[in-house]
Amino acid sequence: MPQRTADATTELVLEIFRLNGELIAMGDALVGDLGLTSARWQVMGAIALANTALPIAQIARNMGLTRQAVQRVANELESEGFLRFAPNPNHQRARLVLLTRKGETAYAAAMGRWEPKAQALGAGSSLKDIETALATLRRVRQRLSKDDR
Repeated sequence: MPQRTADATTELVLEIFRLNGELIAMGDALVGDLGLTSARWQVMGAIALANTALPIAQIARNMGLTRQAVQRVANELESEGFLRFAPNPNHQRARLVLLTRKGETAYAAAMGRWEPKAQALGAGSSLKDIETALATLRRVRQRLSKDDR
């Protein structure tokens, strides 16, 4: 990789780190009064957006996180009534994770708050620019997930 490309990639990664911090802080502020944090909202989103009920390990893989991290957040969410665990007919110990009515309501409220933020964050950028950025970030993530690390 030519040095200029390596330098630009390093700058991109550093900007992603800074962006991640800003997004977590914004998310925490946005949903804090709903009893959520960015981490809780993220896990609830993975559950809500799945086509079917999933076990913790699959949710973690989908999110690119460790099973232990997702399990900890799921346990907190269960103890506060946002989600419940259900038997998994395919695996006795790997229970399925489902949002409760309280969880669905909180998630819907969080997404209702997010929509205007997303509109504001995207203002001034063309759809093509956003799609190009998304494609670039996906490519970087996919390359990372293929590495042995």
